[in-house]
Order: sequence, then structure tokens, then C-alpha cells
Amino acid sequence: MALLALPEDWDRALAVVAHPDDLEFGASSAIARWTAAGKVVDYVLATRGEAGVDTLAPEQCRVIRSAEQRASARAVGVEEVSFLDYSDGALTYSLELRRDLARAIRSHRPDILVSINHHATFGPGSVNHADHRVVGEALLDATRDAANRWVFPELVAEGLEPWHGVRFAAFNGSPAAHHFVDVTDYLDRGIASLAEHRVYLENLSGDFDLVKFLRSNAERAGAEAGVPLAVTFEMVSF
Repeated sequence: MALLALPEDWDRALAVVAHPDDLEFGASSAIARWTAAGKVVDYVLATRGEAGVDTLAPEQCRVIRSAEQRASARAVGVEEVSFLDYSDGALTYSLELRRDLARAIRSHRPDILVSINHHATFGPGSVNHADHRVVGEALLDATRDAANRWVFPELVAEGLEPWHGVRFAAFNGSPAAHHFVDVTDYLDRGIASLAEHRVYLENLSGDFDLVKFLRSNAERAGAEAGVPLAVTFEMVSF
């Protein structure tokens, strides 16, 4: 099935992921394109990635990775970054998480949602992180919760009226991707965004070349999409 261009006839997006760096392994190049076009993109992260660096205690790591995420967001034109402060590596699907995500959706009132792969794997032989799976599934359900006055009525008491305006969710890095965004003019900004996660990258095992990784992925997706450079998304409509 040929890749289709992801619709871009919208004004506001909310990107929701589990950890600092999740968006930067692909989606941030698309986000750079969108903010350059005048669209507003805000970030909500379920955790601060405090369990992501083996050489740092969580108390120290969460401060560093939060700062790196904010710098990374600015590199692609995103100003608002918020954290739900769940425990990194220990996310579970819960009514509490759904309520917090529904609260974020009602607060930001986005036209679309952006996240990353929530399936069991990234493809054969590549198991997905448990936190990614949990956030993706909870986000899909929270979108309906955000539109329903009678689910989490305490949100209405907080002054957050239901929001019915989410058109679709776009999941980057999904093995079920059928859509793409042309990032030919924006990959360099995506690379700069990932590079802001310095402490995390320095502690990756092996010899990780972030430029080679992002460019090779974008070239491969671009060849499939018929453009020089692209990132792919699974699109789920509401």
C-alpha cells in the first residue's frame, strides 16, 4: 500500500509521549515543518525519563533530562512542555493516566494528537518499551474521555469542558504506518533537536551516530513516499 501524505489542514497539535527523547527519534523533524508553517505544537510527557541513564541517580537524572527536553523542543519551535510526573519504566494503564491525558486534551484543545509507536514491537525482533505501549493505548482512550462530559466529571468541575475537536492521532515509528510527512527541508532541525539530549545519548550502548540514524531512516521513508526525506506515521481517526 502506497504511503499517503498526512493531512496538514489543521492548526494545533498536542504531542504526548512517555519519555524525553521519544519524539526526537523521528517525529520532531515533522514538528519542525509544522511550526515553521505557523502551527502550534505543545508537548506533554508522562515521565521525566529518570530511569533512562544507568550512571545517574533518578533524582539527578530527572532534572537533567527535563532541561534537555525543553531545549530539544525549542529547537523545533515548541515552547510549551509539561510533565505528568509518572514513574519512568513503571507506567501502567490506569484510570488515573486516562484522566490526566483527558485533562491535557481538554486544556490544550488540539486538532490532532502526535505520539510514537504503541504496538508490541517496532517490527520483527524489536520489542517496544512498555511505557510506549501504555501511553499510546491510554491516549487513544483518553481522546474519547475528553469528549464525554460524563467520564471524569471532575474535569468539568475544574472548568474543563469536553473537547470534541481531535480529528486524528498520528503515531511515528509504527509498523502499521501508511502516512508520511515530507521533512526534506527540516531534517537538520530534527537532528539538532535529538542532539540536545546530550546526557542520554552519551550513555547509549554502542557507537550511536544520530545523524546517520535519522538521515538513513528519512531516506528510506522518502524513497517509499516519493520525496527525498520523510518520516512515517500511523494515522488513527476519531
